[in-house]
Amino acid sequence: MEVEAARRDAATLDPELLQLPELSPGALRENPALAEALYSQWLALPETSKLVNSLIEDAKAGATLNVTGSSASTNAASSGSLPSMFPAEFRSVTKDICKLPSFFSSVLFKKIDAAGSGTVTRDAFVDYWINDNKITMDTASQIFEILRKPDYNYLTQEDFKPVLKELLATHPGLEFLQGTPEFQERYAETVIYRIFYSINRAGNGHLTLRELKRGNLIAAMQQLDEEEDINKVLRYFSYEHFYVIYCKFWELDTDHDFLIDKENLIRYGNHSLTYRIVDRIFSQVPRKFTSMTEGKMGYEDFVYFILSEEDKSSEPSLEYWFKCIDLDGNGILTTTEMQFFYEEQLHRMECMAQEPVLFEDILCQMIDMIGPENECYFTLRDLKRCKLSGNIFNILFNLNKFMAFETRDPFLIRQERENPTLTEWDRFAHREYIRLSMEEDGEDASNGSGDVWDESLEAPF
Repeated sequence: MEVEAARRDAATLDPELLQLPELSPGALRENPALAEALYSQWLALPETSKLVNSLIEDAKAGATLNVTGSSASTNAASSGSLPSMFPAEFRSVTKDICKLPSFFSSVLFKKIDAAGSGTVTRDAFVDYWINDNKITMDTASQIFEILRKPDYNYLTQEDFKPVLKELLATHPGLEFLQGTPEFQERYAETVIYRIFYSINRAGNGHLTLRELKRGNLIAAMQQLDEEEDINKVLRYFSYEHFYVIYCKFWELDTDHDFLIDKENLIRYGNHSLTYRIVDRIFSQVPRKFTSMTEGKMGYEDFVYFILSEEDKSSEPSLEYWFKCIDLDGNGILTTTEMQFFYEEQLHRMECMAQEPVLFEDILCQMIDMIGPENECYFTLRDLKRCKLSGNIFNILFNLNKFMAFETRDPFLIRQERENPTLTEWDRFAHREYIRLSMEEDGEDASNGSGDVWDESLEAPF
């Protein structure tokens, strides 16, 4: 199917069908409009599918591809009359010919223009896209090949930065950030952290082709390229989601050194977490901190935390919290381990004069909810099979969410029924964005000014 699709989409790639007048390279450089017109002309010829169809058949047969062997092409090359594309004009090639998101144009251009000449010739494009068999690949493989460094069989966070840079420069939904480069950088970082949190299942910072294919990033990028309202792209790229994550971090980071400690994190969610679970997080059991400061969590670490805390139905979240509760690291959650964490919850209920729920009673409830293969313990496999398994962790260390679960908050139930396709994270981010916006509007009204962020990194929200 990919080869057939490539044949249908590649009707504009034949360099053999256009006889160009003799032009010097200098003339083309001095007249970029002429170069653009020439390039557009050969891309638009109606009969250009002939060579491509032949090349695809050769590729399927495993033959060596060579599209520059005719006398016409040889003459053109020797005379220096090859039309060239410049970076600004390459977006249409990326989107319309290569069928890739337009914000890949810069990284694709630089991949072809390995020498850094600032132009991409017709033959260089054909050599990279056709001769190197990129045209026959699926979209995920094409993107993987474009982004990865030479001799690497995986992608790193660094590989995504040029793509985010172009997205920030070109997407209408992010135009308002162009005057604040520091927040452009924060947005880009947050998107990349979310991508690796969700699809780098090995958690090693090395995103493989298999992981890229199994994830939903490609579909999100394609939606993003067509959707002007960036907040409708809920996977990874929503500005509102970034706003919520960053503001939550900012609220906890009271001295604004871009680091938070245990006492900062214990205030998260109106003191909803227990000290014991916060200790486990700062022991770096679920994930090693990227912060180089002892006893401090950095922004990337916080992104992983908040995504795990606010959507316990996702596999990355289940794995994160399972490691926290599994005190001896043997791959099972025993009654003793769960009781250790629940003791603090029970104590907090007593301090708040709430009727305590004994561990024996809550254990029966959890077993009924999960239906484990062995009732003496829970495995990660048990939890991943059950849609309600996230509630287990709320019972053990998040008092506010535990009480909401016990009372079956009708507002939350109605929300889930009205928008069954939304994740727990989507619902949380939507609620928080509205709350934060209302708070900021109130501060603006009381201060008579929008300048409510008076620190060194003033938020442009």
